[in-house]
Order: sequence, then structure tokens, then C-alpha cells
Amino acid sequence: MHQYTLPYTNLTVSRLAYGCMNLGGWDRSALTAERIALADRVVQSALELGINFFDHADIYGRGKSEEVFGEVLRSSSLRQQMVLQSKCGIIFGDEPYPGAPPRYDFSAAHILKSVEGILRRLGIDTLDILLLHRPDPLVEPDEIAAAFSALQSSGKVRYFGVSNHTPGQIELLKTSIDQPLVANQLELNIRHSYLISEGILTNQEHASYPVATGTLDYCRYNKILIQAWAPVANSVLIDPPTSAPARVQGAAALVANLAAEKNTTREAIALAWLLRHPVGIQPVIGTTRPERLRASALADQVELSREEWWALFNAGRGTPPP
Repeated sequence: MHQYTLPYTNLTVSRLAYGCMNLGGWDRSALTAERIALADRVVQSALELGINFFDHADIYGRGKSEEVFGEVLRSSSLRQQMVLQSKCGIIFGDEPYPGAPPRYDFSAAHILKSVEGILRRLGIDTLDILLLHRPDPLVEPDEIAAAFSALQSSGKVRYFGVSNHTPGQIELLKTSIDQPLVANQLELNIRHSYLISEGILTNQEHASYPVATGTLDYCRYNKILIQAWAPVANSVLIDPPTSAPARVQGAAALVANLAAEKNTTREAIALAWLLRHPVGIQPVIGTTRPERLRASALADQVELSREEWWALFNAGRGTPPP
């Protein structure tokens, strides 16, 4: 698999990333030997395919996804082969007491506490990248700056980034922090292409995305890596339910047709659409099935023409460009 150096870092990362959200399961039961064995198979499969980037968040599986990944690391010597990323900032409802609201928290105290938990669950001393998960309306950039400086100077986090952030929100953070923000993880796929659509729909009377953020252009200009979560739209582009809207059915049909023409997989086509964009997108693959992971990795070998890319774009939107 192709790799590249992540700007502002000395990290060499794979073109595709593996998202660990579902590795631990979302029930509240303790980890089982079966769950650990599954995680081990998936992680080993990813590494064999050349995927060295693993994405976590402290809330995934309510911490169990990091815990099960830590079990895999403890039973092997894989850490040096990996780039590990995690996210913090989201707090579920009823935490830390019954009736507490679901919320986002970018206070220095919460960031520092979250990283301690991440490191403990993963069983590591240093996290390669920490992302701020979803924008906190009560953010104080000076608090984030204090947390980032403490984490970097102590060697607990090497690099920092954000997730689901707009250019304005990133610029606000940059007024205080000293570290470059190396990544912005965003929902992006053929079905959910609004961040691309806004570039051709701005100033259109019937724009489906009337408020343009310029997020992709901003990140491209500032060399911030775009990481795409839900890159195959939770599999509806691969195996759409009969209840899916017509535009989703049409996009999935085109994905299947192109896969047949190119003798590859539907996953590869859907992911290659993201890889074709010049902003430089790293899809984050979330399957727990090694065969689906192998099908996804074929995207690294697929090239789409401009015409094929636009056909998929238009199908996902359900309409031609204005």
C-alpha cells in the first residue's frame, strides 16, 4: 500500500486508515476472549495489507475499543509498526452522575484526564496523534493550548488535530496553540458529499448546502490531512437497503457497475472516489470483517477518470451540476 509523510510530522502513514470504533463492542459487558481474538485478527489483517494507521476515540465502545486494542498490543510487539491516533472531547449523558447532559468538553482538565485514560487503556506511553472530537461551543483556546503544551512536553502526545471542525473553529484554536493541527476528520463519502458540493453550489438559489464553509479548500491550503469517516456511508453504497432513497440506490448501482468493469470490489470503487480528490483524503475503514478490509484495501490500486469521478459524484447527489 502507498504511504506518505504526514505534513508537519515525521510520521509515515498508509493511504488508508483503520477505524477501531467497533472493535470492543458497544454493550457494557466485560471483554471476552472471543472479542480479543477478533480484534487481533482484524489488526493483523490490516498490517498485512500495509495499513499502519489506527484511529481510536476515548468513547468508542465506552473505552472498550481501546482496551481490546491494548490487549492485542500487550500480546505482541506491534506498537513500533503503527501510528496510533485517538480523540477526546465527547461525554455521554449520565456521566459522571445520573441526569448529566450529553456534551462536549474541551477544558484542559478534561483533555488531560482523557489522555491519561487513553494511554492506560492502550497500554502505551505515547500517543502519536490526539484529535479534538467535536467542536465545544464553550471552547477556550487558552485551555486547549495549556493542555497541548503539557501533553507534548511530557511526551504523552506527539501531534494534534481536530475532527468535525470548520475553518473558523480551527483559526480560533490557532490564536492560542503553538502546535500545528495536522488532521481534520470529517464525514465524507459519495452519499454525504456536502463539503465537496458546496464548492459548486455556492450562490445557487436551490443549494442543498446553502452555507459554504470552504473546509476542504482551507485544509488543502494549510496542508491539514482530511480523514474521511464513514467513507462507504455505513455500507449503504455497498449493499443498499430496499428502503434507501433513489439517489443512494443509483449511486450504489454505479459503484457496482464500475467494480465489475474494473474487476475490483465495490468497496474499492467507493474508496477510490475519495482518494481521487486532490485535497488528499485518508479514508478511515471501520469494518470488523477481515474480508471486507481486504476488499477495501484494493482501492489503493484503482484509478478513476475525471468522468468516472463525476458520474459517482452526480449519482450520489441525485442531480447533475448546475
